[in-house]
Amino acid sequence: MQQLRPSTIREILKVTAQPEVISFAGGLPAPELFPVEAVSRAAQAVLADGGSNALQYSESEGYGPLREWIATEMARRGVRASAQDVLVTTGSQQVLDLAGKAFLDPGDVVLTENPTYLAAIQAFQAMEARFVPVPTDAIGLVPEEIPALIAQHRPKFLYTIPNFQNPTGVTLPADRREKLARIAAEHGLTILEDDPYGQLRYRGSDVPPVKHWDTAGRVLYASTFSKIIAPGLRTGWVVAPHEVFLKLLMLKQASDLHTSSFDQRVAHVYLTSGDPMAHVAKIRAAYGERFGVMDAALREEMPKGFSWTHPEGGMFLWITGPKELDALALLEKAVQRKVAFVPGRDFFPGDAGRNYLRLNFSNSTPERIREGVHRLAALCRER
Repeated sequence: MQQLRPSTIREILKVTAQPEVISFAGGLPAPELFPVEAVSRAAQAVLADGGSNALQYSESEGYGPLREWIATEMARRGVRASAQDVLVTTGSQQVLDLAGKAFLDPGDVVLTENPTYLAAIQAFQAMEARFVPVPTDAIGLVPEEIPALIAQHRPKFLYTIPNFQNPTGVTLPADRREKLARIAAEHGLTILEDDPYGQLRYRGSDVPPVKHWDTAGRVLYASTFSKIIAPGLRTGWVVAPHEVFLKLLMLKQASDLHTSSFDQRVAHVYLTSGDPMAHVAKIRAAYGERFGVMDAALREEMPKGFSWTHPEGGMFLWITGPKELDALALLEKAVQRKVAFVPGRDFFPGDAGRNYLRLNFSNSTPERIREGVHRLAALCRER
């Protein structure tokens, strides 16, 4: 996998720490939208009501009432699951780590979207996996291409982000999701469905998860509270078939024993008191506004030869530049102008993507988005 040069990484970290820098680089939720007061009340309630239990070791599977809440939430999302199917994890990122350990030996193949989530590449690469990209088009991966890849490469699983994909922002349509589940059943393919952004829809209608059509027990579904409460709680989950669940549970026990008892209880109290979905609606509205501001600024400022995705939710959009563009070289100039983004090549398992940029719009105010796009577009015109 191509990596940012260490000098560039240091420069990004140094420059984005400065308040005058406008960073579109991180995948950060907006901190001003964190429900600080509600989480504080939840934490106080947890400590007041048998606080010693919240500070003690706990079950590796997760806090029972939270698992029950998640099972109910899964039904709302279109997935039938019991609390016994739910493993609470330390963020959904841990699911990727556990799945890599459960399924992969050195040299094993993982099918991925192309491009895909950088930290998933890193998690599976730690197990010395090989990556085979599934052909994609403007609306996501093409299911019809998968059977031939299965026959040729015998992959251990397919990793996919169907909702507001990272980095492209694209959402896979329902008919393709149904085909994925059918192909998985027919060919014995395991699918790891990663859904950290699905609740952040601000346009269009919700699409059921791939897991909704999983009649053969081939799909693992992972999600998180990081985007709808706060990432600092480090609480996510996976719904998995029973045999896989037991494997993941054993690996989690060996990894960290259990997700923070305190964090789980705080999340549960927060979710079961007040109106958490009203808060999610505020997040959606804010992110929708920020995407609209970024899209309008790009339309006004960017030179010819650049295009970008128009996500219906999530936190990112994906810019395609002219074929000769070197986004890494552009970044080196951008940090000098006090604006930052992530070059696209790190999201490709192979050696590709040099003319792509990922921009995050969730962590900047509309005013800073306009100014940041102005700075970036000026550099693109100067190339």
